[in-house]
Amino acid sequence: MSTTLFVNLPVKDLKRSQEFFAALGFEFFGMTDDMASVVISERTQVMLLAEPTFAGFARNDVADPAKTTQAILVLGLDNPQQVDELAEKALAAGGTAVGEPMTAGGRYQRGFTDPDGHHWSALCLAG
Repeated sequence: MSTTLFVNLPVKDLKRSQEFFAALGFEFFGMTDDMASVVISERTQVMLLAEPTFAGFARNDVADPAKTTQAILVLGLDNPQQVDELAEKALAAGGTAVGEPMTAGGRYQRGFTDPDGHHWSALCLAG
């Protein structure tokens, strides 16, 4: 069975979020006035939903990602150079660094937040 993963994230300003992910080099599929789908890979998309739309699907209150962390979204890349390039693009596009770059246990990663405060990490594993 092949499964596609759609990660849904609430955003305060959809246009700003689209600009951020476009600056990282991602493409979009299926955009409306209240949502946009960021294509991460062939089988993974991040759905950016305006907060009111997201709240309509949510069982509980929508968490404030600037105050809580429910998930760390990790993007696996091929080498440390790609990790640095993506993290630098994120910072230049309005993201904020999370912690220091880490090299441990055969991995290299850098964390950052998107403009809404969702925690992301760029990671490569040693081959």
